[in-house]
Amino acid sequence: MRLIGITGGVGAGKSEILNWLEKQYNCVVLKADEAANRIKEPGERCYDSLVELLGPEVLSENGKIDRGKMAERIFGDKELLVQVNAIIHPAVKEYILKQIQEKRAEGCTDYFFLEAALLIEEGYGEILDELWYIRADETVRRRRLRESRDYSDEKIDRILRSQLPDQEFLANCSFVIDNSHEIEEAYRQIKEKLGDTR
Repeated sequence: MRLIGITGGVGAGKSEILNWLEKQYNCVVLKADEAANRIKEPGERCYDSLVELLGPEVLSENGKIDRGKMAERIFGDKELLVQVNAIIHPAVKEYILKQIQEKRAEGCTDYFFLEAALLIEEGYGEILDELWYIRADETVRRRRLRESRDYSDEKIDRILRSQLPDQEFLANCSFVIDNSHEIEEAYRQIKEKLGDTR
């Protein structure tokens, strides 16, 4: 089973490519964001620590941690964000390693794709066989974010400033998928790399 990390800036088209990979190949796709949401559920590893740190005001009526309330509580408080990340990031990594272990033991998956925005920053390159970078020109990404998510230019500027520069992604990833054009062109690049199995 080959472990492949997939990363890229916002608006590069990661979700569309991951959905296609899932249909096209004998693989598992795990998104770090989804793993982070699972470990925040009641009874899971991070729940009690986060509620203790952030207070019961981050809970919704059903007792779950409300992502919006949590984001509001952290917004603008760098120290609190550091504390939250110190709880979540190690637990996410542990969850991911467990998933990899389980799939490896089953022995019937060709590829395990892990998608994470902080793939490079969190050192996932050490546990994965290779890192892929999905990139798209900034003008294309801006257009996509305006059209699909209705983001303002100010919001897009803020997000782009907070992400790694292109050079950093290129320096850390062994395979670059250019997704600045039609999505079929991105699929063609992947088929060329992995072969067309279905």
